[in-house]
Amino acid sequence: MQTRFSIGDAVRVIRNVRDDGTYPGAQMGELLIRRGSSGHVVDIGTFLIDQIIYSVHFLDAGRIVGCREEELIAADEPWVPSRFEFREKVQTIVDVPLADGSLPSGSRGEIIKVLRDAEQGKVAYHVHFEALPGRLLQVPERLLDAVLP
Repeated sequence: MQTRFSIGDAVRVIRNVRDDGTYPGAQMGELLIRRGSSGHVVDIGTFLIDQIIYSVHFLDAGRIVGCREEELIAADEPWVPSRFEFREKVQTIVDVPLADGSLPSGSRGEIIKVLRDAEQGKVAYHVHFEALPGRLLQVPERLLDAVLP
């Protein structure tokens, strides 16, 4: 398996990292590292033979956390912070026009993917809305708000 990063490389985590039950002293689901945090690779291993896991030391948080390759970018790569992330529940704040009608304001959905445009500094999302089963829409961040529990 080819690794993207090497020991000593500075990296940035692009998703919040929560305890999956393997971090000592933390509760399952507890936030370990916030997206956008930077650290250094201190070890490289595998999980289930086909997944590369990087042990990353996040000095500011005082933690070494295992991260999958797709959760990391080089620390010097452009980073655009986002308001939401994968699996968060959102709702539209305005009617969203579609070719075959519109999605009404207040429509609820779930973030499937975060799309960061580093050149323009803008964020959009692939969202699956309850009102449109089987369809995925790309929606700019400015049209969405959080759904409070």
